[in-house]
Amino acid sequence: MIDTTVKQRKNVNTLIRPIGILSSGMYVPKNEVSNNDLSESLDTSDDWIITKTGIKTRRFVDESEATSDLCIAAAKEAIKNASISPEEIDAIIIASFTPDQILPSTAVIVKDALGIKNAITIDMNQAACAGGIYGIFLGTHLLQNPSINNVLVIGAESLSKYTNPFDRTTRVFFGDAAGAVILNYKEDGYNLMSWNLDSELSYKVEIPAGGSRKPTSIWTVDNNEHYIKMDGRTVWNMATKHLPNSIRSVINDMELSPDDIDHYIIHQANLNIIKEVLKELNQPEHKTTINIDKYGNTGAATVLTVLHQARTNNTISNDESMVIGGIGAGFIWGALGFSKSN
Repeated sequence: MIDTTVKQRKNVNTLIRPIGILSSGMYVPKNEVSNNDLSESLDTSDDWIITKTGIKTRRFVDESEATSDLCIAAAKEAIKNASISPEEIDAIIIASFTPDQILPSTAVIVKDALGIKNAITIDMNQAACAGGIYGIFLGTHLLQNPSINNVLVIGAESLSKYTNPFDRTTRVFFGDAAGAVILNYKEDGYNLMSWNLDSELSYKVEIPAGGSRKPTSIWTVDNNEHYIKMDGRTVWNMATKHLPNSIRSVINDMELSPDDIDHYIIHQANLNIIKEVLKELNQPEHKTTINIDKYGNTGAATVLTVLHQARTNNTISNDESMVIGGIGAGFIWGALGFSKSN
């Protein structure tokens, strides 16, 4: 039995049970789509896309692939890297706003495919690009229960199926991918030292139809209302305002300065946004990992794929401090501050 989920460290709430990042994995579809490929059907160019977004290529699923397929592949790599069996997974959290279908649960589909028994399954379907942040946050809190030892967190999107092929404002930005981490209790692991999570209602990024407010009809299909609509200027303003503020708040609560943080994992919305966030924090680019140039904005998957690459490339080690920050439609944003337990 746990007395409480958090303990007080001066003015900061931290988790009692430190968390280990046991392993990670990722998967991207084989179909690579270049800027030149998109310029064949869109009023755009390779130079324009690189200048505005930093994206050179992205991956698209094929017609037969769904989000659960990406999840399963990323999860298999994470489980293999953890050297555990699927039966040792106690909870599965999947963050995605592009699920296979409304029902049944994508998390249950993945659980069944992996042969996982008796695991809690949780789908986070509306945190959008902040889903990876919220998934990790939820996973660390589930691990405060001593009966839960391993939590599989997956962020995955098939965004190519939710962007209009003839809409430059969305088609060039998004790609498909899945990232996964297995979190576990570890005596000398990371501690989630601080968090900052917030939101502000906005319809500037939305999928208008397909819900109870505007059910699917011939009219909504004909008017492309099942595709993502995005106001790029609002996204820029919200991201460059709230991401640095959220990250700075977390660092202040950790009683550190931005210079004290060893590595920043930042949502891959746009290369220019990432650079602006680092500029606001007065931090060099070598303190982050970037993959938007290869994969585009992969929604809830971005922070998890970047975390996987940082670990795989030894850019970050298990004894370094780390801040993870992201923002998604809604708008929903947040940052998590981790450091090695003493």
